[in-house]
Amino acid sequence: MTKSYAYLAVLRGIDLTVPAGTVYALLGPNGAGKTTMVRILSTLTSADAGEVRVAGFDVRRSIGVTGQFSAIDELLTGRENLRLMADLAHLRGGEAQARVEELLDRFDLSDAADRRAAAYSGGMKRRLDLAMTLVSGPRLIFLDEPTAGLDPRSRRDLWQIVRELLADGVTVFLTTQYLEEADQLAQTVGLLDGGRLVAEGTPAELKAQAGGKTLDDVFLALTGHTATPAPSRDAGAAATEEVR
Repeated sequence: MTKSYAYLAVLRGIDLTVPAGTVYALLGPNGAGKTTMVRILSTLTSADAGEVRVAGFDVRRSIGVTGQFSAIDELLTGRENLRLMADLAHLRGGEAQARVEELLDRFDLSDAADRRAAAYSGGMKRRLDLAMTLVSGPRLIFLDEPTAGLDPRSRRDLWQIVRELLADGVTVFLTTQYLEEADQLAQTVGLLDGGRLVAEGTPAELKAQAGGKTLDDVFLALTGHTATPAPSRDAGAAATEEVR
């Protein structure tokens, strides 16, 4: 897969395979192309070259996406946001109601279900955002820096949700700058730098390869960058705004 924006080459020939029912974490410094990768894989933008296959089916029916910035409508209540997604997924009547109530309960939002989302805390908004992604029952979910800006407790709550999704057989493609997050959740980690996949393997394999004890050591050894968490977009996404 390759992708450029005007004069800027963002992805320079990426090949990867994500086994079903696993968490794949894509790491990389700011501007490495992580968000551009997710946008291509989730059909929000097109690659210049290469091929993307997801489950062998229509990807729009097989995937869900939770991006860096919440997609909830803050003028609606939590329940109304979920019901809107149920309508878009063509769920009707009792099926839609049951799905909405199930997700409110699963994400610990039942008590706040009839409050406007604008009054939710940051962690509650992220949980609602992810719940909306799950309304249609996707088997593959893209999480683009889902815990950026969250406090440690909210971050760990979201980690538990990801573990539960994994236990249900859902495949998760995760981008993050929190290396502990990748270490805790991912079976496979890919390290993106300069538009290329410079390393890939289990967390243990990458630590052994770099001679380090943590993924921070791996990150620094293989890219020369320190891992500084920040909720910013990558260079490709920024260039998109410039081209527009």
